[in-house]
Amino acid sequence: MGIEQRPRGDARRMPEASRDEPATMRAVVQHRYGPPAVLEPREIGMPVPRRGDVLVQVGAASVHPGDYFLMTGEPYIVRLAFGLRRPRHAVPGMDLAGVVAAVGQDVTALRPGQEVFGWSTAGALAEYACVPAGNLVPVPAGMPVVDAAAVPTSAMTALQALRDIANVRPGHRVLVTGASGGVGSFAVQIAKAFGAEVTGVCSTRNVDLVRSLGADHVVDYTRTDFARAEKRYDVILDSAEAQPLTAVRRALAPTGILIPNSGRGGRWLGPIRRIVKARVLSGFTRQRLRPFTSIAKRQDLLTLADLLASGQIRAVIDRTYALDDAADALRHVATGHTRGKVVVTV
Repeated sequence: MGIEQRPRGDARRMPEASRDEPATMRAVVQHRYGPPAVLEPREIGMPVPRRGDVLVQVGAASVHPGDYFLMTGEPYIVRLAFGLRRPRHAVPGMDLAGVVAAVGQDVTALRPGQEVFGWSTAGALAEYACVPAGNLVPVPAGMPVVDAAAVPTSAMTALQALRDIANVRPGHRVLVTGASGGVGSFAVQIAKAFGAEVTGVCSTRNVDLVRSLGADHVVDYTRTDFARAEKRYDVILDSAEAQPLTAVRRALAPTGILIPNSGRGGRWLGPIRRIVKARVLSGFTRQRLRPFTSIAKRQDLLTLADLLASGQIRAVIDRTYALDDAADALRHVATGHTRGKVVVTV
């Protein structure tokens, strides 16, 4: 299979297997959809990298609302892609950071011992994960593994929404709801990096945090309704979706762009009904309503790595949990009131 392997200085050694006992690792598994109680820490077999794969010794893995939807299997439409009756992959989680433990055949861009971060297609809440090499990039020098694990999905969503959908440019007035959350905290910083005038919407306890991320203005939604204020915005990234589209549109400039992005919705179809409504409304107004689905791309991860290395963005970590406490991490995510990212350390 062409596996190259090299020990890392202070890393845990890879489990060694005898002829009769295959190597095992600690992981969180689920064999059915349901609440966090379906997650079970246990010993399972070590994955083996195939052609084009990298075996990552996981240092940390972040969890987000998407992971919660996949764990519960609701909205039911997600099961079409991830398993109708049970999860296709027993190990949950996507975003991770760690050290390359081994590489499969034809992998040349990464080497054992190198710190990497990215996203897994077969689970991240484990001591080791096999990841396609194209899903990983080097961790910026000096960045803690916990911070790197917090980046991929949330920061990529913010980047694609602001750059690709809204085409944010210097001078644009950008409003971000849920500005202290996972996507929102990155969106505030990325919009500032693009030269926009940024307003963040959050609760009272998060005002100082959002201001520290570079927001020019902060709206405390417990005291002020931004939709009823006089200011109009060129771009609104609505990660909270706490108000109807008609209300949020009042704060949008006549030719502005509104991007709904909470992911919440009905039990069967999730946000699809709202997405369709937004698309229909766009045909009757100069305002552009652009719900979208983020697609993970290695080039975007490299862009984020550059922004991290230059200090233009940083990860905000709400809480960290041990691997065996991953269920509690998902319960916290489900509250919808996280400050930045929730990370599971391995």
